Amino acid sequence: MAENKTEKRLIGIVTPVGALRGKDSAGCGEFLDLVEFAQFCAGMGIGLIQLLPVNDTGYESSPYFALTAFALNPIYIKLSALQEAAQYTKKIDEIRSNFDAAARFSYEKVAHAKLSLLREIFTANKASIEKLPDLKKWIEKTPWIKTYAVFRRLKEINGLKSWQEWKAFRSVTPKEREALWNDPAAADEHFFWAWVQFNLDVQFSKAAEAIRKLDLVLEGDLPILMNEDSADVWAYPEYFNNEFSAGAPPDMYSPEGQNWGFPIYNWEAQEKDGFTWWRGRLAAAEKYFSAYRIDHVLGFFRIWASSRRNRTALLGRLIPSAPIKTTDIKACGFDEPRIRWLSLPHIPTGDVWDAVRAHGGNDDDARHVFNTVLIRIANEELWLFKPEIDGEKAIEILPIHDGAKSCLLAAWNNRVFQEYEPANFSAVWNYRSSRAWSSLSNEEKERLELLIAKKSEESEKKWETEGKKLLSMLKESSTMLPCAEDLGAVPECVPRVLTKLKILGLRVIRWTRKWNEAGAPYVPFYDYPELSVCTPAVHDSSTVREWWEREADQAAFTALTGEPHIPSIYSPGAARIILKHAATAASRFCVFQIQDILHLSPQWYAEDCASERVNVPGTANEFNWTYRIPAVISELTKDEKLKQAMLELIAAQPMTKPKKGKK
Repeated sequence: MAENKTEKRLIGIVTPVGALRGKDSAGCGEFLDLVEFAQFCAGMGIGLIQLLPVNDTGYESSPYFALTAFALNPIYIKLSALQEAAQYTKKIDEIRSNFDAAARFSYEKVAHAKLSLLREIFTANKASIEKLPDLKKWIEKTPWIKTYAVFRRLKEINGLKSWQEWKAFRSVTPKEREALWNDPAAADEHFFWAWVQFNLDVQFSKAAEAIRKLDLVLEGDLPILMNEDSADVWAYPEYFNNEFSAGAPPDMYSPEGQNWGFPIYNWEAQEKDGFTWWRGRLAAAEKYFSAYRIDHVLGFFRIWASSRRNRTALLGRLIPSAPIKTTDIKACGFDEPRIRWLSLPHIPTGDVWDAVRAHGGNDDDARHVFNTVLIRIANEELWLFKPEIDGEKAIEILPIHDGAKSCLLAAWNNRVFQEYEPANFSAVWNYRSSRAWSSLSNEEKERLELLIAKKSEESEKKWETEGKKLLSMLKESSTMLPCAEDLGAVPECVPRVLTKLKILGLRVIRWTRKWNEAGAPYVPFYDYPELSVCTPAVHDSSTVREWWEREADQAAFTALTGEPHIPSIYSPGAARIILKHAATAASRFCVFQIQDILHLSPQWYAEDCASERVNVPGTANEFNWTYRIPAVISELTKDEKLKQAMLELIAAQPMTKPKKGKK
């Protein structure tokens, strides 16, 4: 039986494909650059290459906003490798010269340039391309390509608008999709997109085969959620619940929570269909990868879901969860009027007047709010929203004074419970800071706390059942090794399920600390579980260099390593110490961002360490997702200092737990 490399301890490197610089890359890294990159990695003893997501995202640089879970990103195609491109060398060179000098690549401009030339090449050769027997065979054995090609054509003719804004074909049946594919007037456009994907598959498959021959593991990244504006959500609406938007609850970094805009899954419908969509997705990935990262694995247990009527995620709730019933709240001693007090936002008269006056408004501005937006409760100085006000978005578009609008937006989330279905409630994430909560007696608070805790326990049982079922389905659907990204507020059931299913978890060193102990000491590397991936940085964090110089608790980390001194200013010396200790973790895999590997050599330091990040979460700009390595791969290969430092790191053995006894 062939050796399974994914069962061995490996040191890996993480990179976006676009970050690579091959000798003939045009604008950004390309799939075929992975061949030379794998040779570079093999020469340094690296056993695993992990890629960020590679699906088509159109003109959006974030790989997590894919237009499909299946098609590859055309930006990664090597134009010069196309058999039809022999006469286009000069134009390919122009793309290279226009973009390759930049420190980071211009995603949208490169995507436009490549697709424009691809269209030109296709148009000039379409008669022969459409007769290619290999292309026709590939289309017939690739179940998703027809839907994708039709979707891409319709998106282009609709000015790239979301399918929800199209004038026609916003909703289509499988028969209608097939009819659209067979439309003779659209055949050329459909064949264009199929031809592009066929060549991407050929090139990526060639790179993956080269990596396998070098005895390296290639790991992919499967984002759990799908972009709302995607071929999948458009074509298979029954698999998704578009009423809700997925995200994350409030925390110290995101006080309003995170609202990602992605629909949540309709797992019931998917299960009835045998999880066909997910199984097909894994089958498509398995053509290239022998391991894959499960992005946001907590979402397979439960997902934080917010109503599409809200902009923030403050009033989100975990789905699935055990509902708090009206009868439960009444059993705690609250009658109907008090349940209304707990679950509906109440606005004191004075709050509106104060907000309007504080922002330069007058009495008429305040009266307008009371007359048009609010309903008074009897003769009290308290008001409720009118029934037609059903969320933050409805408040944001109200023709009222800005001061009042800010007041009402704050009031909207000010409650202990929200009634998401008749007689079914969930506790608001920050219910303890609500006006209603502060009005309760200590005894009343205690009764409600016990109720909320009881429902949380019941919910955790649901999460464990759900996570075990869904992750078991993923495991049995593929031979790839799943590696879970299990960051965030992790329920107790998650590590149990991952361990039972032998799915690797993630340990980001800077966050792997004993948070409940005084001083929050780091977890020793020998205590990392074997079923884990250890890493000092991820694509959404600062690099190790930036972390060390600007964010790290240097004293605590130095104490963890037992080193007498680690330079406070990052250098190859500091990099060797920090990365070598990381490599001693008992984890199955220890992976490093490509930037962090390059910092083992003095040649590859950018002037500003922040410029070496891949992504800054919560920001949208041309910087994110456009990182490129500072030199072509062949130049990196010549760096003997880098190679020697990496070989020393590879030689580091996992730490073993010290034996008890005399020191």
